[in-house]
Amino acid sequence: MTVAPLAVPQAAAEQPMGMTAAQARDPDHFPGLAIAIPLGIQHVLAMFVSNITPAIIIAGAAGFGYGSAEPSALIYMIQMAMLFAGLTTLLQTVGVGPVGARLPLVQGTSFAFLPVIIPICAGRGVDAMAELTAAALCGGLFHAVLSMFVGRIRFALPPLVTGLVVLMIALSLMRVGIQYAAGGVMAQGTPAYGAGAGWLLAGVVIITTLGLSFFARGLWSTASVLLGLLAGYALAAAMGRVSLDPIGVAPVVMLPDPFHFGFALSASAIVGFCLMGFISAIESIADVSAICEANVGRPARDNELIGATAADGVGTAIGALFGAMPNTSFSQNVGLIAITGIVSRHVVTVGALFLVLCGLVPKIGAAITTIPIEVLGGGVILMFGMVASAALSMLSAVAWTQRNMLIFGLALSLGIGLELEPDALSHLPASARIILASGVLPAAVVAVILNLIVPGRTAVPQN
Repeated sequence: MTVAPLAVPQAAAEQPMGMTAAQARDPDHFPGLAIAIPLGIQHVLAMFVSNITPAIIIAGAAGFGYGSAEPSALIYMIQMAMLFAGLTTLLQTVGVGPVGARLPLVQGTSFAFLPVIIPICAGRGVDAMAELTAAALCGGLFHAVLSMFVGRIRFALPPLVTGLVVLMIALSLMRVGIQYAAGGVMAQGTPAYGAGAGWLLAGVVIITTLGLSFFARGLWSTASVLLGLLAGYALAAAMGRVSLDPIGVAPVVMLPDPFHFGFALSASAIVGFCLMGFISAIESIADVSAICEANVGRPARDNELIGATAADGVGTAIGALFGAMPNTSFSQNVGLIAITGIVSRHVVTVGALFLVLCGLVPKIGAAITTIPIEVLGGGVILMFGMVASAALSMLSAVAWTQRNMLIFGLALSLGIGLELEPDALSHLPASARIILASGVLPAAVVAVILNLIVPGRTAVPQN
């Protein structure tokens, strides 16, 4: 799942000097490095925090994140998140054969998989990453094969279903933001948990981000979450809560390590990743459609939809070989294209190269690990709140008949209930418990099945 931009999209900016309107709307036009470099970096700033946050959440749930004795595994995960976001973005913008939409799609680590990942790795340390590696590889290959059938499966995922799934993802993860703002799971049960200093840091992040989003313009607004985190970080440093020691010991260059975390098969993890890949494919279809219809001025072509979904799957599978988590297209960057008015895929290619460079320099990942968890909590609270808002926007397209209300209500109640009370599944096999306790997957399955079999099926809006 991606995070919607906090800034409200304004009318497309005036075209830069020397560019015609037709050139600005042409995905294949190269506007020159003077324009491509700053706009490419702006794309990276818009997605940077959302891209690395899943790695931090996974490491925290497993027990080798903030406060752990050995931060190297977390640093490696952050590096891989940046590196393979860049490489998968290059798959989208440059393309390899049928893989890639050849459109300005920015890829990043997906939030959608977290409700499945967290129960699998909770408290198990780095050892759990071997199962996630195998599941991401299998899920990525499944996703790539699924790309050949994207046109045939859309009927099963109307806004009633997709909106519900996105809402469940947000609701499942909101607790993480509050835990981080209060001091993190490692601090639970200690006087430090919930202390006023932590909430002050999270509050500065939230207030700064909202202020820039509502009252600033251009880059200041687009990168508001990142700048909000920097404001919280500055305050934390002034309070003496920042240690730069991890940066000093981190190497200057690090290459990806094949099967860095090992490889172990887990049926529940593989099934969960494959099912969430189905949802991720629909996200990419929506992003491609938005770029083509709103910015290029034409419907998305079949080869673009297939290529975008294939790049999701292939990128995820390749990244999994080196310990990266699943990738998906980022909707906030689609919104950024509407703001700038420039649809050049080469602009995004420049941003992707910058991400690849960041992914090869471990000192960047080490610097990120020095951010106090309470500061990160402020950003996470905002991001998951925006996920929920995006879900409500999707659900606004639903005709709320009694039929749809009953389907939605049952799926939501079952999903949230099983997540809140996982012990109710204690008599099921371990693999089934993990899948059902995620909340998202049982809600999605119930909604899809009921929408297909109950008379009066909700349709997918046609482009």
